[in-house]
Amino acid sequence: MEFVLGGTAAAAAGFFTNPLDVVKVRFQLQGELKARGLYAVHYKNLFHAFFQIVKHDGFLALQKGLLPASCHQVVLNGIRLGLYQVAEERGWTISPDGNVYIINSIGVGIVAGGMGAFLGSPILLVKTHIQSKSSQNIAVGTQHQVDGIMKTLGEIYSQFGLRGLFRGSLGAVIRVMVGSSSQLTSFTLFKSYFKKHKIFSSNEDSIINTFAASMIGGVFIAIFMAPFDTISTRLYNQGVDKQGRGLLYNSYMDCVRKTFKQEGVQGLYKGILPCYLRIGPHTVLSLMFWDMLRGLQTKYSKPEPFLSP
Repeated sequence: MEFVLGGTAAAAAGFFTNPLDVVKVRFQLQGELKARGLYAVHYKNLFHAFFQIVKHDGFLALQKGLLPASCHQVVLNGIRLGLYQVAEERGWTISPDGNVYIINSIGVGIVAGGMGAFLGSPILLVKTHIQSKSSQNIAVGTQHQVDGIMKTLGEIYSQFGLRGLFRGSLGAVIRVMVGSSSQLTSFTLFKSYFKKHKIFSSNEDSIINTFAASMIGGVFIAIFMAPFDTISTRLYNQGVDKQGRGLLYNSYMDCVRKTFKQEGVQGLYKGILPCYLRIGPHTVLSLMFWDMLRGLQTKYSKPEPFLSP
């Protein structure tokens, strides 16, 4: 049940934040491996990006990749939040009196996030291809032809095998390990602090505590994860040769090195605003949904009967 709660909460949040995810991907691919001033700027700022996408591809283009995004959220966060909840219930990350074990919490966040990211990687690959696809007038990055999730995954597997399906997975794993550990640890730490000291409400289960802790978790994850998110997007979206090898980058570190060399630190933080505006609300919504669903589970679940040996 813990895994169902985590996946459901994240998928529900993803419906509202997917347009910002589309915009974020476009910014991350704009001017790829080119110095400032040497490429056409199709997206000048957040609002201009929304305008351009609607103008050239229609309003529904803002929800490109919604289905694979939802499927990815179910896999990624079903595992990530589910494992974290199991660890929390067993007292591995927080004591009965509300004290958070920070090192344990970071460790569980890293392991849970890494597992979820790896298993969800093939779906994220397809999602990235769909979200980067656009009218030629505003196209950025490699443009891929995608005909449905399952058909595309089948075509990738028939051409390149399992290795092709998990191409770019290292970037996703590192991205989520960093983001998950910072998000879940900060959320748990601040929520526990707010409850313990009754900062916002004397009611320990107040939604205000969850909301405030979620907001802080969103800030932490956006700051720490943004560079890794850019690298992950580029590894997924690059074209490949007949052997399935990347045409732009031959490894994770090669992508980091080339991006930094050609675009500087700013290149690693491309799309930071839509990244935060997307991950901030997504963090708030998913963690609040998750917390509310956990509360309902606790309230309505029946205790298991004692079975004597």
